[in-house]
Amino acid sequence: MSIEQILSEQFTENQSIVKELLADGSDPDALYTIEHHIASSNFETLERAAVECFKQGYEVTDAEQLELENGAILFSFDIIMEQELEVERLNIDCKTVIELCQNLGVEYDGWGTYFMDPDADYSQDQD
Repeated sequence: MSIEQILSEQFTENQSIVKELLADGSDPDALYTIEHHIASSNFETLERAAVECFKQGYEVTDAEQLELENGAILFSFDIIMEQELEVERLNIDCKTVIELCQNLGVEYDGWGTYFMDPDADYSQDQD
């Protein structure tokens, strides 16, 4: 699949996810934690990618090992971003991260976030 096709599919998915979150009542004005999922079947490749992402200024999580339903082992980490839930911003970030993944030889496995209750007080630090 070409990079243009990958980006087109991701941008369509971005629009759908944001629309669904907001339709479910998630706070449109909240600051969201966006987790871009990065994966590889090769731990050394994933580790090099995580280090490179960190060097480029991204917040990265520790690598995790996952066993897939078919028994295959996959390694992953997340790139974490704090931002408003805006499709245009997500499209820009996804394009940047997808291109970075392609250059580093790892897979982009989409992004996720959490429902933000508009009635909750997120301003306090929680332990």
